[in-house]
Amino acid sequence: MNPYVLAILLSSLGLGTTLTFASSHWLLAWMGLEINTLAIMPLMAQHHHPRAVEAATKYFLTQATAAAMILFASTTNAWMTGEWNINDLSNPIASTMFMTALALKIGLAPMHFWMPEVLQGLDLTTGLILSTWQKLAPFALIIQTAQTIDPLLLTLLGILSTLVGGWGGLNQTQLRKILAYSSIAHMGWMIIIIQHAPQLTLMALGTYIIMTSAVFLTFKMLFTTKIITLTTTWSKNPTLTLTAALVLLSLGGLPPLTGFLPKWLILQELAKQNLPVIATAMALTALISLYFYLRLCYAMSLTIFPNTINSTTPWRTKTTQTSLLLALLTVTSLGLLPMTPTILMLTT
Repeated sequence: MNPYVLAILLSSLGLGTTLTFASSHWLLAWMGLEINTLAIMPLMAQHHHPRAVEAATKYFLTQATAAAMILFASTTNAWMTGEWNINDLSNPIASTMFMTALALKIGLAPMHFWMPEVLQGLDLTTGLILSTWQKLAPFALIIQTAQTIDPLLLTLLGILSTLVGGWGGLNQTQLRKILAYSSIAHMGWMIIIIQHAPQLTLMALGTYIIMTSAVFLTFKMLFTTKIITLTTTWSKNPTLTLTAALVLLSLGGLPPLTGFLPKWLILQELAKQNLPVIATAMALTALISLYFYLRLCYAMSLTIFPNTINSTTPWRTKTTQTSLLLALLTVTSLGLLPMTPTILMLTT
């Protein structure tokens, strides 16, 4: 892609997210979401491959549906209350419709069906943008309106997302689909606590973005998109394979890695709110997700591809990709747990 066009598209992504962050009017927030959607579409379809075009079409249709629902919900709320302010979402029908639309935008279950299919059709770089940056603007709106949304709806969305995210990733062989279900599960953890402690939602979103970015960049460095090709990575780059396995375990929430931090604090907060059944259900669904992360680690570190690959190129050539960002994200994904007291002090 032409670098000038790429710069325009990336700046448009930044503009759309910033516009949604800064807006207090429904139409401005909706406009920011639309700029985001339109800016990522050329990035999705740039490879002129049928899978990429199919993924871009599916993404456009789902995001257009969600945008229409947001516009309809905001119009309904303005009609009932006379206000276009985001914080004045007092109509229950409008708030439920608005939350449903944002759940469709970020891929919460049961509105998650587009997410694995779209992510599977993209390259790893665009998939990284879709899994991280595109979540920011909808989450800003959810956090602003969380106190006006029915708690039962948020709880159902959270539990269902963690369950579907764990269950759906069990039988997958494509890494991008596994990361899509991982995203769905992590979104569930953020939604379940958003009414009780929004600062924990922000912390969970931040750690999720760091860990997911590290995983996507690792797979990009290793040129792998399927589990079967993971079995050759130990021969190519043992150090990167080891750190990748640890980052995957961190995504699963295994102590003493960074991914354990948000899950631990969310479960603690749920227990403080006298919700032990919900906390237990969330912990059990996290075990399901941990299983397929362990499956990936097993494929990477404990198995070797049964046949000899005819080409010796992967072992002889040096990669030209920069690894500084990957190194920073990997270290952060593995070592933030000792910083828990400082993080708690900053978020309270």
